[in-house]
Amino acid sequence: MKNRVSQKFVELYGEGATLYTSPGRINLIGEHTDYNGGFVFPGAVDKGIVAAILLNGTDKVRAFALDLNESAEFGLNEQDKPAQSWACYIFGVCREIIKRGGVIGGFDTVFAGDVPLGAGMSSSAALESTFAFALNQLYNLGIEKFELARIGQSTEHNYCGVKCGIMDQFASVHGKAGHLMRLDCRSMEYSYFPFDPTKHGYRLMLVNSCVKHELVGSPYNDRRASCERVAAVLGQEFLRGATMEQLESIKDQISEEDYLRARYVIGEEQRVLDVCDALERDDYQTVGERMYQTHWGMSRDYEVSCEELDFLVTIAEQCGVTGSRIMGGGFGGCTINLVKEELYDNFVKTVTEQFAEKYGHKPEIYPVVISDGSRILL
Repeated sequence: MKNRVSQKFVELYGEGATLYTSPGRINLIGEHTDYNGGFVFPGAVDKGIVAAILLNGTDKVRAFALDLNESAEFGLNEQDKPAQSWACYIFGVCREIIKRGGVIGGFDTVFAGDVPLGAGMSSSAALESTFAFALNQLYNLGIEKFELARIGQSTEHNYCGVKCGIMDQFASVHGKAGHLMRLDCRSMEYSYFPFDPTKHGYRLMLVNSCVKHELVGSPYNDRRASCERVAAVLGQEFLRGATMEQLESIKDQISEEDYLRARYVIGEEQRVLDVCDALERDDYQTVGERMYQTHWGMSRDYEVSCEELDFLVTIAEQCGVTGSRIMGGGFGGCTINLVKEELYDNFVKTVTEQFAEKYGHKPEIYPVVISDGSRILL
């Protein structure tokens, strides 16, 4: 990918570009906890965006999306927003930097990516992080890493119409090979935890169901509202920090649905902490057990799974996979799986055959390696 991007840049704009990259991400555990003020536990992966960038001395950006074979040119003022949706990510990053007082100019760029689309690995965050990191470096802006992540998040909010949390951009910028990151979504404090499954005889992989169910109504907003109602009865802003005992004490004051939603979230907060403790002991068995608990909690209490995802996790259990769960918001997409090395090939074969037999198409398999975050490619 580096060579393809470099060659196309030379063809379009000439010599002298610098290569930058930012990764996509996985989230090992901690789902639907971010808007509850809880913890998430992501890691950067070995798939992402690579961009060749060279300042051009003008007030215009000339960009070429190699994977789409499309080009765009735009200025840096608010009224210059480009028509292409992919170009809006680059434009938005430029505008968010300028809003924060950063002085930047035009540049030429070619970029490409290998983050599987629709797999919930945040290709858009990788794109934003690549350009935020690069412009910070090229213009010596001195922006701290966490603010680079906020620039990406604000780009989604203000220029791409997605009211996302901070996790995806945070993981892309802050990634560290061999480590996952526990991010406190209330205080924004974070810590690194060692995660090197291959060293302990495991492999990490995603299984993409290649389905996405469009549900009537607003399922995410409904679940968030449930959590907010329970938090209000408890006298809290968020569910963060609530205990099962507290939840049981107000069970007769809330609906059964709200009770189940809150039970999942409170349990998930503890599961993230359990996984952090387990990794410090190299206890991958406990990590896997908590992953399964998360999946079935998301399926039965939070009701954001679907038949295909439950089927994938059931096969994983039958094959002896150490841990498996939905990754992401739910209703389709991927499972994330922690698999012993000696079971890997059989699991891939079994899950591929059985899923195809039942649903008429094969799932996609993505091996994952935890990698570094935004950086210059040498």
